Amino acid sequence: MTSFPVSFYDSKPYDRQAFLEACGELPIAWRFHEFRLSEETAASAKGTTAVCVFVNDRVDAPCLRVLADLGVRLVALRCAGFNNVDLRAAASEGIAVVRVPAYSPYAVAEHAVALLLTLNRQIHRAFNRVRDLNFSLSGLVGFDLRGKTVGVVGTGKIGQVTAEIFRGFGVELLGHDPNPQEAWADSIGLQYVGLHHLLERCDIVSLHLPLTPETRYLINEQTLARMRQGAYLINTSRGKLIETRALIAALKAGRIGGVALDVYEEEEGIFFEDLSGQPLQDDELSRLLTFPNVLITAHQAFLTREALSQIASTTIRNLLRQRDCEPWLEGTAL
Repeated sequence: MTSFPVSFYDSKPYDRQAFLEACGELPIAWRFHEFRLSEETAASAKGTTAVCVFVNDRVDAPCLRVLADLGVRLVALRCAGFNNVDLRAAASEGIAVVRVPAYSPYAVAEHAVALLLTLNRQIHRAFNRVRDLNFSLSGLVGFDLRGKTVGVVGTGKIGQVTAEIFRGFGVELLGHDPNPQEAWADSIGLQYVGLHHLLERCDIVSLHLPLTPETRYLINEQTLARMRQGAYLINTSRGKLIETRALIAALKAGRIGGVALDVYEEEEGIFFEDLSGQPLQDDELSRLLTFPNVLITAHQAFLTREALSQIASTTIRNLLRQRDCEPWLEGTAL
């Protein structure tokens, strides 16, 4: 059987391992590239009919035009979000776009809660102290989650798992979503409310939304001002849900108790890279890193063996179905 050539961008060792294991003997000829896909690098797709991309590849109209001229007919996203792809331009160029609509929601949900627990109980600071033989407990006081009010903004699969984990701590659960899941909410005791009401009442707010024109900068100067004094904010979804300048201002004013981020609005070119030994060129990220009540991880919430395996398997199925002109899996085509 003729192999199916696929250019794979922004690849890391864990990507290559997961995809090669999931692929097995299937006839896909991977061309792994460590650099990202953009208009400037699109010529590297010559000789392939599909490209496999991730969250920080820039698949805009100019890039898609180059890909189309090279004979590329498929963009396979190995992630759920697709805000980095110009879907209208892809359609006009005759390029199909598929994605991974769902993979282990437990991976992201568990990371969101882990971030909160780490930040609240100062585990990261305590770890560094003990490594330096400093066993003082000064400055490490946290709070019980039990009895607090937690707001889950976005109750898709990841938001639902996050809420279910929080329920185990004995919290009051509030939710906000334009498409409420009432039966599920009733089953776990979550109450749907308006966004402003949620922000005003909650001690902890966790974001689980896709990035759309409606959700861009959902957390801004006005919504931050509505948050309860000393509340904690968690974002494991998309960086541009939060306006960073407004967040920094709220932190400087002492309005926010803590912020845990796995994503950042200008993470492209920073996250997933080793920049140690170099000056960080992003002034806003540099400022965020100075706050003792801010904890940042570099877009690693998805990074579990189970999630990587599911991402690879779904992406490979999408590629082979397109090649064989079989019907799309429901929910994978955009």
